[in-house]
Amino acid sequence: MEEHAPNESNGNLLFTLGSATLKGISQVIFIENAVTGLLVLIAIFLASVPVGIIALLSSLIGACIGWFGGMDKTIVRQGLMGFNPALAGIAIAINLTGGYRWPIALAGAVITAFVTAAMMHFMRNAGIPVFTFPYIVVSWFVLLASYRLGSIRLNPTLVPQDLSNWKLHQEGTFNWISGLVRGIGQVYFQGGFWSGVIILAGVVWGGRKIGLFTVIGSAIACLTVYGLSGEITLLNAGLYGYNAVLTILAVGVVFDAGSRMAQVTGIIAAIVSVPVTASIDSWLLPYGLPAFTFPFVLCAWVFLAARKVVPRI
Repeated sequence: MEEHAPNESNGNLLFTLGSATLKGISQVIFIENAVTGLLVLIAIFLASVPVGIIALLSSLIGACIGWFGGMDKTIVRQGLMGFNPALAGIAIAINLTGGYRWPIALAGAVITAFVTAAMMHFMRNAGIPVFTFPYIVVSWFVLLASYRLGSIRLNPTLVPQDLSNWKLHQEGTFNWISGLVRGIGQVYFQGGFWSGVIILAGVVWGGRKIGLFTVIGSAIACLTVYGLSGEITLLNAGLYGYNAVLTILAVGVVFDAGSRMAQVTGIIAAIVSVPVTASIDSWLLPYGLPAFTFPFVLCAWVFLAARKVVPRI
């Protein structure tokens, strides 16, 4: 830990925190690059200025809590304290309604920062990343609290449904380009086509290999869902793609991916993430909760833990 950090000039500190904030946004997709974070932020602002502000402030909150709380400054500079609060802020803001959702989203970002730090401690000995689990848990708890607390108002689109009355809707025409691009944009809850394009551009800027496998992951999700006769509307909206994207990157490219089979294992993990997403969606349907990135976290944890025992995969 750097003891001299508190003595940094105000200008240097603002630059450091600003860079860490943008990197916090880019770290959602495993990239430590402020330009990538800026491009993603632009994509979010194009879809919704208020949500863009929440994303920016939430990532800044995570960086500030880590920096002034005494965390290893290298971790903070890399943006690793920002991405979970950023996702929590966005998730809470878009899934609640009413004027209170904005302060609730920022409060959720604060809580998520502490949960992130706690999870880093718990997972350290396992040698497996925390991933996006902190934001998932905090967001679920906030959304569930809406059933008991009147000031927390759930978005009307999140309606608990009885599985016994659920019907699979397979009508419609699959748009491959739409599904592929939106599957990338949905990593940041962005369902717009052009937002997805800008996010992809940011990813490619951060690394061509990660950009390539981002496209491959989304394409794998499209092919798998289509082959398994999934819902076309969900496929076109990219709601299966983002978990596959994150899974293939985590397992096949970023973490312990030194073996020759790592990329093949990443592809397998991305394929597995599709039925896992479908099953978790069904599990959460009676509660009206989104799956978020829990399918990715579950698949990545399983495959990376298996790699500790079977290192050649």
